Amino acid sequence: MKKEQEIINEFRIKKNRQYLAIAITLLLLVVCILVYKRSDIFGVVSKNAILSAQLIIIALFIIFSIINWRCPFCNRYLGHDINRQRCSKCGKRLE
Repeated sequence: MKKEQEIINEFRIKKNRQYLAIAITLLLLVVCILVYKRSDIFGVVSKNAILSAQLIIIALFIIFSIINWRCPFCNRYLGHDINRQRCSKCGKRLE
């Protein structure tokens, strides 16, 4: 059985990973937009290629979140609230 401090530390790591994933995802989506809008710099890229890249980026973010964003104690999905204090499933303190 995990100690409360271990759960809190694991959650902090997961939360930091989630913030990093959000930042990287947003950055990549902005890059896709810039590549499409600035054909004078990046060359001509089709709208379908940009859309495909954006869909892949979003899908990878969702998959990562499903895997990462779980309670360190009960391993159930934590939902959409990134500033969660307790797991809504098992009630363990996360922060």
